[in-house]
Amino acid sequence: MKKDPYQHITDQELLERWYSDRNNEWLGILLQRYTLLLLGVCMKYMKNEEEARDCVQQIFVKVITELPKYRVEYFKSWIYTIARNHCLMRLRDQHGHATELSDSMLAAWDEEPGVNTHQKKEQMLGWMGECLEELGKEQKLCVTLFYLDKRSYQEIASSTGFTLMQVKSYIQNGKRNLRLLLEKKAKS
Repeated sequence: MKKDPYQHITDQELLERWYSDRNNEWLGILLQRYTLLLLGVCMKYMKNEEEARDCVQQIFVKVITELPKYRVEYFKSWIYTIARNHCLMRLRDQHGHATELSDSMLAAWDEEPGVNTHQKKEQMLGWMGECLEELGKEQKLCVTLFYLDKRSYQEIASSTGFTLMQVKSYIQNGKRNLRLLLEKKAKS
């Protein structure tokens, strides 16, 4: 197995190098480090190797286009979140095209007639992903790190540079805004 000549350089250092000179070689090294992780995440959701590989390629493109827009502190958790959201959105889109089959299958699994909890959960997950994208970047980042990546307030403060009070505020306000956005979607 070929050794990584950059293994002594941390993800954070590679990110800093990329932010300072925008040399895509640094980004390429980062993406190469996480290719297997991304493939694993995509396999978990897509359950099909060809689809998972296709998702990984699409995630690479998304990372290349999104990274210049944000100051990413923890690349691993950021790219994991991008991958998970991409897969969930793709599954939601696929489900939308196959609603007849899914509706009948899910109805057969439900104990109570007329109640389709699987479909409701999937719809809610889709809405959650959409609403998360509507939050301000600080709220989105803190909510994602806290609820999805299971980070503590202190870890979030350390990784983002926000104060502890800012982190608490972003999470509290982000949670409230998410709830309001979800309620709005449910009514429409």
